[in-house]
Amino acid sequence: MRLDKYLKVSRLIKRRTVANEACDAGRVLINDKPAKASQNVKVGDVIEIGFGSKAVKVEVLNIQDTTKKDEAKELYKYL
Repeated sequence: MRLDKYLKVSRLIKRRTVANEACDAGRVLINDKPAKASQNVKVGDVIEIGFGSKAVKVEVLNIQDTTKKDEAKELYKYL
């Protein structure tokens, strides 16, 4: 699954266009490497997102095309 879609489905970022912009700005890393929005995400990958002065680091546990709001937290775990 594409990184921008995963960020939207997992609700780490609310909109896919915002996820695209964050990737283009270099604020999203996969396994400590800068990631493009089109990069594929696999189970076990570590995603780090920079939000201003804070950084959110999560590990991918599951990948689904769609999910409900309350089930979205099952797709990743915080590190």
